[in-house]
Amino acid sequence: MTMLYTVLAFVLALGPLIVIHELGHYLVARACGVKVLRFSVGMGRVVWSRRFGKDQTEWALSALPLGGYVKMLDARDPETAPTSDADLDREFTRQNVWKRIAIVAAGPLANFLLAIGLMAALYMHGVDEPSARLREAPAASEAAKAGVRGGDTVVAVNGSEVRSWTELRWQVLQAAVDKSDARLELRGANGGVYSATLPAAVIGRLDVETDVMAELGLDLWRPQPRIEKVIADGAGQRAGLRDGDLVLRAGGQPVVDGIAFIEAVRASAGKPMAIEVERAGRPVALTLTPEPDANGRGVIKAMVAQAPEMITVSSGPFEAIARGAERTWDTSVMTLKMIWKMITGEASWKNVTGPITIADYAGQTARIGLVSYLQFIAFISISLGVMNLLPIPVLDGGHLLYYSLEVLTGRPLPARVGEFAQRAGVGLLFMLMALAVFNDLVRLL
Repeated sequence: MTMLYTVLAFVLALGPLIVIHELGHYLVARACGVKVLRFSVGMGRVVWSRRFGKDQTEWALSALPLGGYVKMLDARDPETAPTSDADLDREFTRQNVWKRIAIVAAGPLANFLLAIGLMAALYMHGVDEPSARLREAPAASEAAKAGVRGGDTVVAVNGSEVRSWTELRWQVLQAAVDKSDARLELRGANGGVYSATLPAAVIGRLDVETDVMAELGLDLWRPQPRIEKVIADGAGQRAGLRDGDLVLRAGGQPVVDGIAFIEAVRASAGKPMAIEVERAGRPVALTLTPEPDANGRGVIKAMVAQAPEMITVSSGPFEAIARGAERTWDTSVMTLKMIWKMITGEASWKNVTGPITIADYAGQTARIGLVSYLQFIAFISISLGVMNLLPIPVLDGGHLLYYSLEVLTGRPLPARVGEFAQRAGVGLLFMLMALAVFNDLVRLL
């Protein structure tokens, strides 16, 4: 059932993105007066089709569900060449170079506009996210060395406003990719604001494939370790724990939050541990002996408060559109930087992911909720737009490169050069797809 859910989430995410991309090509081609012969979702053999409109455009579903295409009247292909003089002016290659650029660029542009629209809608609706309030950093961590204090809230990174943990993580990740300082501005419990800088020398060494925040010692603030519910016949009940108890100390050490208490319990499997709780305003001493689970970690069968502080991030219509456009731009730039780092050897090619990983994330985000799923779709839409703009023959970016050279030289690329580039592009694309699937299988296994 989980597999079916994942596949369905993947299809519902990728299918509309392909349609939107191809609709961009289709609508601009029609606006430029080019005749469209076929609009296909999927590649390969056509399994279903219907013809509509004055031009009797064929709308089709094809066998391979990855990708799609818009087939236009094109003299370069005998199958799509004009068959009557009346159609000559509507043939693709007869259009001026700026029209051809507009038609090719419209697909990726449609993906970017969709991402902006989705994120703007989410910002206007309001998204519940963990706040940027920080937990006490480990003493040896870079965050602690920089002077970050537990319980304080990050309000900006390198001058960019931060309202949630997601935005904080994004800004820190950007600094890691750029190998630059991350200057945090924090608001303390007393309302005062101070700065803490994570140096480029530290951030630049981080592997962006790992949990960058944890590597720096940055973590979500958690509430005090209050016992929410004691489950019957567990170590907690036998020790005398009660619902509502506030854990103050464990093993002689102060307990700052629920996570710290859980870690202390897990490390004490089968060992008596002295704890002190506050009950009805008074301290109560207890001895707790956690039971070992299948993995040898201690458990006490009690629910402890550990949910982070949540805030609702929302914006008005114009601000939401601006934030959506800014996030789309930042994500696109970061994607290109990561691609460049992989080319230059600064980042691992393990970052290249394929359909299996995308399907897995689609299923995970769909199970979390609609907001997470729509955020995932927006991110994939941006990635689709960026990847299609890469100057690889066969992709939209390759065609834009041809037309850019035509603008500069005043004449189209020679047919033989175009044919050779197409073959090279197909080979490169095949190798990238093989690498992506290989990486997917390695992660899966």
